[in-house]
Amino acid sequence: MALIRHFVSGEEFGSPERTGPVFNPATGERQHEVILASVSDVETAIAAARTALPAWRKTSLTKRADVFFRLRHLLTERSGELAAIVTSEHGKVLSDAGGEIARGLENVEFASGLVNLLKGGFSQQVSTGIDVHSIKQPVGVVACITPFNFPVMVPLWMIASAIACGNTVVLKPSEKDPSAAVFLAKLFLEAGLPAGVLNVVHGDKVAVDAILDSPGVDAVSFVGSTPIAELIYSRASAMGKRVQALGGAKNHMVVLEDADIEAAADAAVSAAYGSAGERCMAVSVLVAVGGVGDALVGAIRDRLGRLVIGDGTHSSSEMGPLITREHRDKVASYVAAAAAEGATVVVDGTQKQFDSAGFYIGASLVDNVGTGMSVYTDEIFGPVLSVVRVATFADAVALVNGNQYGNGVALFTRDGGAARDFEFEIEVGMVGINVPIPVPVGAYSFGGWKKSLFGNAHIYGPESIDFYTRSKVVTSRWPDPAHSKIELAFPGNS
Repeated sequence: MALIRHFVSGEEFGSPERTGPVFNPATGERQHEVILASVSDVETAIAAARTALPAWRKTSLTKRADVFFRLRHLLTERSGELAAIVTSEHGKVLSDAGGEIARGLENVEFASGLVNLLKGGFSQQVSTGIDVHSIKQPVGVVACITPFNFPVMVPLWMIASAIACGNTVVLKPSEKDPSAAVFLAKLFLEAGLPAGVLNVVHGDKVAVDAILDSPGVDAVSFVGSTPIAELIYSRASAMGKRVQALGGAKNHMVVLEDADIEAAADAAVSAAYGSAGERCMAVSVLVAVGGVGDALVGAIRDRLGRLVIGDGTHSSSEMGPLITREHRDKVASYVAAAAAEGATVVVDGTQKQFDSAGFYIGASLVDNVGTGMSVYTDEIFGPVLSVVRVATFADAVALVNGNQYGNGVALFTRDGGAARDFEFEIEVGMVGINVPIPVPVGAYSFGGWKKSLFGNAHIYGPESIDFYTRSKVVTSRWPDPAHSKIELAFPGNS
């Protein structure tokens, strides 16, 4: 059984004093052991990042950009190999793993333009003989704590921008599927990134706490559940660190009566059950407005009967297993609770039988859901779609705005006026109009509102450049010594 080690200063290291299992979700087999970091291991990685920082922040922008151009080539060339690693440890189907890599590549491409992204500003003659200019400089050592559901995409959303800005990084991936992070670190090294600029430590709460408490870490990026995001934001910011912590979601898809029912049903099934619902942008609530509910639920039910669930390595599979047995059982409990609370279970995926010991569960569809039911209030992170019926467009907007989360939302309609009103009124960070999963392209930033984000900065894109840099403003004058004099008054313009 292979042992997955930390990757620090360009080398694998770590002794197996504490380890955790890495399963193949498709078979239920324990396929690897991963070293779980001690506080000392984390400090070793942070020290390596601090040692590499002075030279990397002085490296020219052109040389930094060269690393990303080479990295893009390597990632494209070896995407099949990387996708296979993701599928073997996460369980998502290969096409979904390939899509994840492609979306991560967008931020690598964005980071390649760092010569333009890191430009400052200049104002000449703001006062007599005085010029002012601004520059962007790296924050320092950045810790990136990433979730299990996107073991390639989310790390690339963080580390590409952080490294491009001149920072060094300690990456703590999920211990459930850790191999992709080491693969990425080795590709960065092969692309020409100096050893120590990107370091990987595996671990659990011990590693996270060590990162949050260490004075050697200057900034923290996190993606995960809302309770953990809020905790990380509070603890790290109290230590004086810059923090962006992206939390959970309860993404609604609102369907108006004028929408194309077949297209809306296709979109709902794709967005709710892709990656077995283990996406922070998955649609988990379908809001049926007016009389559209019966036709829409019927169309989705028909599609679920044709959904192929199986091993992610099989080309016929459309949905794979969940990440762990425990998570599968938790997801199943929500379907049972919905029935007990009075909802209508149209399709009960928990009753589907599989000829495998893997962590499989069928797709569930639950109708007539009330906003007080746990199937609505909680982020389930599994293949369960709840249907809430409302009378009017205004009711739908009020429902979405009343939810504690504000990550993503979608509206399906043919009415341009309604769509414009929706995007203006809705209190959510990412909005799709006839687009069920509105993840922005790499030139824009990703992030929600309300309890889906703690901190001010969204991830990747332009906002990531602001997060991973500090602005410095320089005011300069080169006076004639003959005109020098003492001025005790506060300086003004003249």
